[in-house]
Amino acid sequence: MSKAREFIDFWIENSVHAVEQYRTPGASQDVSELTRRITEAAKEQGISEADLHAEIGDISDYIGDQLKSANRAESERRKPT
Repeated sequence: MSKAREFIDFWIENSVHAVEQYRTPGASQDVSELTRRITEAAKEQGISEADLHAEIGDISDYIGDQLKSANRAESERRKPT
């Protein structure tokens, strides 16, 4: 696994979360903000934006998909059984 892929997986796990219940403050749902943050954090780790693109394609699209998955999983988790 590449350094960029490891970074992406770690960052997504720790930074992309479902919207909080009852609209309390918490996880950002702003894809452009999350895209900016992952790009900046990657640069601090010596990973270029091109390296991110090589691993995941369009960064905003990838984050948007991850955010949708997190929200969908949380919605499923909250369904009464």
